[in-house]
Amino acid sequence: MEILLEAKNLSKNYVKTSGFFTRTESVIKALDNISINIKKGITLAVVGESGSGKSTLAKSLIRLIDLDKGLINFQNKNLTILNGEELKKIRKNIQMIFQDPYASLNPRMKILKIMEEPLKIHGHGDRSSQYSKIVSMIKKVGLSEDDLTKYPHQFSGGQRQRIGIARALILEPELVICDEPVSALDVSVQAQIVQLLKSLQKEFGLTYLFITHDLRIVRHIANEVIVMKDGKLIEQGKTDIIFNNPKTNYTKELLESIPGNLSKRK
Repeated sequence: MEILLEAKNLSKNYVKTSGFFTRTESVIKALDNISINIKKGITLAVVGESGSGKSTLAKSLIRLIDLDKGLINFQNKNLTILNGEELKKIRKNIQMIFQDPYASLNPRMKILKIMEEPLKIHGHGDRSSQYSKIVSMIKKVGLSEDDLTKYPHQFSGGQRQRIGIARALILEPELVICDEPVSALDVSVQAQIVQLLKSLQKEFGLTYLFITHDLRIVRHIANEVIVMKDGKLIEQGKTDIIFNNPKTNYTKELLESIPGNLSKRK
């Protein structure tokens, strides 16, 4: 299977300052020599508790965070050394769906303008073709053309996340990084959004990097899983293998923490 993105030896440290009269500094290893491959057309889930480095990994892959060390190859180009127009061209093929559908949409912009923005930035088509593309995409996520005239506050959380998904897909990316895309939503809405992501993946041939702390969702959406703890990659493999035969105690604890997991009662 073709490898779409290859990341080698990614490292990112943050310096934490504490104390009032006596200031002390400590180094937090958000990413500690992480290496991953993302295969074309699959969903790779990255799981772990808060602070494990999941979101830092996601943001580093799209260059929202600069690494201290490491190499990221995408479409045979080293993302870590690209800047300006070269980085812009690559970025349209790697889009992101953010965790908070309330914070990720500009409250002062109508949905049409929110959807237009990436098309204009990357110079896709004229006004007429842009509008046609936007209408088609907003319908694919379960909303209507009339919704384009509304503002974000007029939608529910699940609807806002649908808009966020439509915005991420409007440039026809190859890789979509989903950073906890359903964690801020009600459980019933989570299932709808996961199903939408799966159907869009099938329709457009998308590759997902799916960041989450909720292993219930992983089982329904992911082909492969990476488990992170304290910035380290501690286990990886196919989803069924990870769920049925976890190698590390940490992964076993994560699985046992799933609500309704019968293994806790043994």
